[in-house]
Amino acid sequence: QLDQRFWAPTCDCLRTVEPLEYYRRFLKENCRPDGRELGEFRTTTVNIGSISTADGSALVKLGNTTVICGIKAEFAAPPTDAPDKGYVVPNVDLPPLCSSRFRSGPPGEEAQVASQFIADVIENSQIIQKEDLCISPGKLSWVLYCDIICLDYDGNILDACTFALLAALKNVQLPEVTINEETALAEVNLKKKSYLNIRTHPVATSFAVFDDTLLIVDPTGEEEHLATGTLTVVMDEEGKLCCLHKPGGSGLTGAKLQDCMSRAVTRHKEVKKLMDEVIKSMKPK
Repeated sequence: QLDQRFWAPTCDCLRTVEPLEYYRRFLKENCRPDGRELGEFRTTTVNIGSISTADGSALVKLGNTTVICGIKAEFAAPPTDAPDKGYVVPNVDLPPLCSSRFRSGPPGEEAQVASQFIADVIENSQIIQKEDLCISPGKLSWVLYCDIICLDYDGNILDACTFALLAALKNVQLPEVTINEETALAEVNLKKKSYLNIRTHPVATSFAVFDDTLLIVDPTGEEEHLATGTLTVVMDEEGKLCCLHKPGGSGLTGAKLQDCMSRAVTRHKEVKKLMDEVIKSMKPK
C-alpha cells in the first residue's frame, strides 16, 4: 500500500518532467499509458447525415479526436481542359476551438498539409470519377465542396478526416438535372435524387515511430509530439495502396513498412464494417 501511495505522484511528476521517459517505461511492457496495446486503435464511432443543411455529412470520433465533414453541391461550368468532368474541392479546417495549438486567421501549415493530403487521396484512389459529376459536357457540372472541420484535436487527424470524407460522400444524394434545350437553362427535379457512385473506399491508417524503431498505431496528440516520425498509409478494399504520407522524421526499413501495410489492410476491414453497419441501420425497415 505504501508503495502504491508513493508511486502515483512520482508517476505523474515523471509524465510532466520527462514525458518521453514516462512513455518508454510503458512501451517496454508493450502497452501505452491509455491502456492500449501498440497496434490498437482508439474506439471509433461514425454518425452519418448529422447536418440537415448539407447534401451529405458525417461525424467521426477516434478516441477524443472529433471531425465533422459537410458536403455542399453547387453548379459550375466544367473546366475548359476537361469539359466532361466536375470538381471535388476539399478543405480541412483546424480552428482554435479544437486545440490551443491552433490560432485563428488563415489556415496554418498543418491544415494546409491535411487539405492537400485529402486532395491526394481523392485523386489517387478515384473514390469518385469526376466524369460522374458532369451534367452536360462543356455546359454544366457539379462541384462538391467538402468542408472538414476538426472539433476536438487529440492526434491522428488524417485518419479521422479520411473516414469522415468517405462516410459523407456515401451520404450525398444529388437531384436529377436536365438542360432545357429551348431556354438552355438547368431544370432540377428535387423529387428524383440518386446517390453518388462511390468507386473505391480508401481508409487511412496512421503510425507514430518511437526512438526510430518502435511503431505504434493511431497516435494521440501527446504521442505525435514525442514521436521521432509519423507515417500514414491509405489502402482501398482490394488492398491497393492509394497514398503514402511520411512528412520527414526517422526512416523505416522495408520490413517495418510491410508491417504497416498489413495493419492497414486489417484496419480497412474494421472501418468498412463499421460504416456499412451504420448505413444499414439508417435505411428504413
